[in-house]
Amino acid sequence: MKQNERRNYLISGLLKEQPQYQSMEIPKSIQEQKSLLRALFNVRMPGRVSDEFLKVQDEYLREEISEKGIVKISDLQPVQKGIYLWQGDITRLKADAIVNAANSAMTGCYQPNHTCIDNCIHTFAGIQLRLACAEIMEKQGFPEPAGRAKITSGYNLPCKYVLHTVGPIVNQTAFGWEEVTPKHCRQLTSCYRSCMELAEKNDCGSIAFCCISTGVFHFPNRKAAEIAVRTVKEYREKTGSKMEVVFNVFRDDDYEIYENLLREN
Repeated sequence: MKQNERRNYLISGLLKEQPQYQSMEIPKSIQEQKSLLRALFNVRMPGRVSDEFLKVQDEYLREEISEKGIVKISDLQPVQKGIYLWQGDITRLKADAIVNAANSAMTGCYQPNHTCIDNCIHTFAGIQLRLACAEIMEKQGFPEPAGRAKITSGYNLPCKYVLHTVGPIVNQTAFGWEEVTPKHCRQLTSCYRSCMELAEKNDCGSIAFCCISTGVFHFPNRKAAEIAVRTVKEYREKTGSKMEVVFNVFRDDDYEIYENLLREN
């Protein structure tokens, strides 16, 4: 199959799973097809599919990621020894582990084509990731608390593993956003430390962190970056860890914040 044939096969299969979508026509535009396929991945509940569907999906996603361009740690220049800063799409990074900023349900973002990192990672890993996360949560029997971490395969992503962590949420009140509390800070610190510990436990030589709890969780970007840098550096110093760490950012302002923090310290 060529890539356009794979895409149409996957869309058709996913539409057939949903009675309310079975009469929907597949658009002719490649971009509209890609958008529809991603939306269908996003809204699909955890569940198994045929081996043939998985084979086509895996071939399709790996080709899509390859076209975006895979970035190796060796392609990057360290800002400090063993610490890197990279701006871009985390699903392109070939690290041993990448970190996903998850929610307490841990099965990904169900909002079609949402731009959050949770949505992006689940989309390009494939539907296997949502099922794996659902099975973990079913065994656990309760929502994931903030500050811990779970590990899964990366499936179709260039990374070996995905580390899923739930960061603290800064809530909106009638008077604006609430103040960041010491508890918020402890929970965010625990996210970074838990991910480092779990990555080491699974023999990871490298880990890429996203900006946990910023964005839709509304943790202030500068404060979050300060906690991230401090926690990673303290962990490396206290444990003697040689694991390489990438701070992955997407926005220009986050890049500037991390660059300044890493240059200063």
